[in-house]
Amino acid sequence: MPETMPVTSTAVPVLPALSVQAERLIELGVHEIAGLPAAELRAFAKVAEVPAAGDAALLAVRPDQAPASALAPLLRRDGKPGFVVTDMPDVDHFAPLETVALPDAPLYLVTDLDRGDHMANWSPEEALPALTKEDRTPLLLTEGIHWVLQQPAILERNRCFMTIGSRLRKANGALDARTPAIWISNGTGRDGRERRNAPKVGWCWWGNRHTWLGFASTTGRRVQDL
Repeated sequence: MPETMPVTSTAVPVLPALSVQAERLIELGVHEIAGLPAAELRAFAKVAEVPAAGDAALLAVRPDQAPASALAPLLRRDGKPGFVVTDMPDVDHFAPLETVALPDAPLYLVTDLDRGDHMANWSPEEALPALTKEDRTPLLLTEGIHWVLQQPAILERNRCFMTIGSRLRKANGALDARTPAIWISNGTGRDGRERRNAPKVGWCWWGNRHTWLGFASTTGRRVQDL
């Protein structure tokens, strides 16, 4: 297991109230992408709202209803839209790991989010069993995008994150070695200079380490009956 990299901690912003999150998704048109009426998001948020401090949750839409390719362009940083790297045209085929149990509902809550800064310079191969041992589960790519949509400041230079709960299974049943991540483009290579500082959905190899990528995770996912 690698040593934890020394990372200067910064305060992670508190998630907005669920009602505010619902309005944000409606403003961005996520409900239309998912084929849901705006009233359904508002009703879900109203019932699921938890006023107690420390019990903040992220409102998420299932990835099969709001895929990463549709959500990524809604991200913004320095006035620039988010994008998916050109060599990830199959981004929407990255599905939840078998160990990730998604609620059987179009809307659900993701609780106790952590960006995983303490795992900077770990590989996905090393991070996944460590998260499991801590009774945490890695975020899906779409959940990570939802997080940045609600809290753009969560994506910082040198403090970005992987979302290894989403993996691509190949035709032979083996997992593709790519693991998705969200970070900030430097505007180099195929990204193009015009995309410098834009939010970027890309991938890293399963066995590789990156000093500037943590591993976003949660303690669980749940729904609130209307």
